[in-house]
Amino acid sequence: MKATLIYGAGDVRVEDVSDPKLENPTDAVVRITHSCICGSDLWPYKNREATAQGDRIGHEFIGVVEETGSDVSRVKQGDVVVAPFFYADGTCEYCRAGLTSACPNGNAWGAETDGGQGEAARVPYADHVLTTLDAPVDSDLMPSLLTLSDVFGTGHHAAVTSGVGPGKDVVVVGDGAVGLLGVLASWRLGAERIVLMGHHKDRTDLGREFGATDVVPERGEEGEQKVRDILGTDGAHCTIEAVGLDQSVTSAINVTKPGGSVGIVGVPQSGNIPNAGMKFFKNVTITGGIAPTQANIADLLPDVLSGKVQPGKVFNRTIGLDEVPEGYRAMNDREALKVLVRP
Repeated sequence: MKATLIYGAGDVRVEDVSDPKLENPTDAVVRITHSCICGSDLWPYKNREATAQGDRIGHEFIGVVEETGSDVSRVKQGDVVVAPFFYADGTCEYCRAGLTSACPNGNAWGAETDGGQGEAARVPYADHVLTTLDAPVDSDLMPSLLTLSDVFGTGHHAAVTSGVGPGKDVVVVGDGAVGLLGVLASWRLGAERIVLMGHHKDRTDLGREFGATDVVPERGEEGEQKVRDILGTDGAHCTIEAVGLDQSVTSAINVTKPGGSVGIVGVPQSGNIPNAGMKFFKNVTITGGIAPTQANIADLLPDVLSGKVQPGKVFNRTIGLDEVPEGYRAMNDREALKVLVRP
């Protein structure tokens, strides 16, 4: 079969690899029908050191179950399923607490198993990992259902951990797919006002469609003051940081009012939390992290199936598997917001 491998910065290739096979009785093999390129995939695309052997990449997919192990009972051959970007065993203390992204037996796709940008994948712990979908694979809902694998679940995680709810003012830092779906998640949770900090008009226009009441294109101190002016207070109750750079985290803390919370879901690009002094003096809570999408798909799925929310609008380009290298280039060059892949 064909799959995507990354060899180094800017070097993504689609190559022939071995077909996935059942290795454990709890496994399933899934034929992938929909996958995509994630903003977090761009970090290795920008910075990965070149190697002679490529590594599998891609961590979001929908597919059809083709084969199951002897211990798999809930998931059946022919089921249409969505996979969370971090698989987990579903039985450890963290899984039982709903923090599936901390499972010691789990991992992201491509690290120890198949990547999601390919024709098929072996899925460990299939009964716990896979969510069956009450929709055919040719349904118009598929792009939105695919966001449950990662980006919508991640935006939701940031909103929930930062305390978004009715009557709350929210700031979202970043207009990538996760930031925009943080806006949608905040709207879904009943936020009063949602200020989106982003400077790409096509993206912030989508943010307004998702529920943003205001947009701030300015950055740094100028943007932070604009947020406070819009809210008419000294900041927001809840802030979602969806970039991962020190400057964006600094701004997120600065636009949060004393006693508020910042949910960080942008992959941190340094080992420090910047602006710690301001966080300390304002009693700002820092929360967020790797989203437990395996646990929260069930919460989001009904609203996607009903059409109440349409997170799939973040996809603005669709390509075939052989075109994945071009898809990476387009996202890296800001020509595409998020790229859908149809193997």
